[in-house]
Amino acid sequence: MSYFSEVAPIRFEGPSSRNPLAYRYYNPDEVVEDRTMAEHLRFSVVYWHTFRGTGADPFGPGTMQRPWEDGTDSVQNAQKRARVAFEFFEKLGAPYYAFHDRDVAPEGASLKESHANLDAVVKVLKEEQQRSGVKLLWGTANLFSNPRYMHGAGTSPNAEAFAYAGAQVKKALEVTHELGGEGYTFWGGREGYQCLWNTDLKREQEHLARFLHMAVDYAKAIGFTGQFYIEPKPKEPTKHQYDSDAAACLNFLRQFDLLDHFKLNLETNHATLAGHTMQHELEVAGAAGALGSIDANTGDLLLGWDTDQFPTDIYLTTQCMHSILKYGGLKTGGVNFDAKVRRESFEPIDLFYAHIGGMDAFARGLKIAAAIRADGKLEQIVADRYASWDSGLGAEIEAGKHDFASLEKLMLQRGEAAANQSGRQERIENLINEYL
Repeated sequence: MSYFSEVAPIRFEGPSSRNPLAYRYYNPDEVVEDRTMAEHLRFSVVYWHTFRGTGADPFGPGTMQRPWEDGTDSVQNAQKRARVAFEFFEKLGAPYYAFHDRDVAPEGASLKESHANLDAVVKVLKEEQQRSGVKLLWGTANLFSNPRYMHGAGTSPNAEAFAYAGAQVKKALEVTHELGGEGYTFWGGREGYQCLWNTDLKREQEHLARFLHMAVDYAKAIGFTGQFYIEPKPKEPTKHQYDSDAAACLNFLRQFDLLDHFKLNLETNHATLAGHTMQHELEVAGAAGALGSIDANTGDLLLGWDTDQFPTDIYLTTQCMHSILKYGGLKTGGVNFDAKVRRESFEPIDLFYAHIGGMDAFARGLKIAAAIRADGKLEQIVADRYASWDSGLGAEIEAGKHDFASLEKLMLQRGEAAANQSGRQERIENLINEYL
């Protein structure tokens, strides 16, 4: 049975199209910088918001009564939901999807029952992947919803909660591997603290590192070669989370000898909550060689929580794609729509409108970013700004040929540093607007 019978497969119709169920800018076969748009963007639909979201918020219950839901949390309904999801993926033309274990299958009364439920739904997911060609971008485990994780999972003061989380991740890794997932993501939803008076911060971080090393070891044991990701988020639901932003994650990974095994999965709304821009987070990760994937969404700057709105700001998507292209593009990661339709957008057709808008916005951002790079004006301005480091004293410093003593001797002779040049910020901002 089709639940989207009124929607034909979404096609590219070009910028002049006024069809709300068509792409105006996303042409998967169009080549940009020697790769197709599909290869650059690697679009992924998230299972949790798109097929488990109800429209509930802190002030009211859900508003979205999906026609494929039967009001139960049964395995049978989960299997039906999986088939509906793949109908959506196919009609949208999205090559990937992503899920938490508890999104796709109901949690049972015991760990054994939860494993069996997951196996039953994974069987359907595998069938649907083989039938449709849609692939799994990455899997993950929900280590934050169940009350057992109220104090965290890998950082819990309860050793048995830690152990249960380990068993849950073991299973999630196995099914991700079985489904050919290209990665596995850790988002520490409650890996942080509410109150430092009752927290042994050092011990919690050491436990989290041990937990991640266990995951790396088990992946090797089962032959899973997908990329591991850490997803930064500063707060909500905890007051402070250990994976608070890209720099904090990189510091943690270096401190505990995990950097060779992990890259970062970055999200715009999380960057906002951390007091950063997405461009900042992308540049921090890219400079460290740790840019892996992105969750494509945006937040409302007037609200201080994770609203997970679909991205439609072309300036934002241009910034994202310029940084991604700068650091070599996405390899195993993708543009993953960790975004949800608004509570008031409760009809199934709104899922198509939302994803089409986000995909078009990123396609435009990709083309604009490529045009900026091809023109070379921005890169030349940056190169000129740092020209003093390309020869003479600057090149000698970068080559390690100076120390403080030699620098002091040189500046005593010269008496003063050479005059600074203008940063040209306003000129650059005007230049970027020319491409938009």
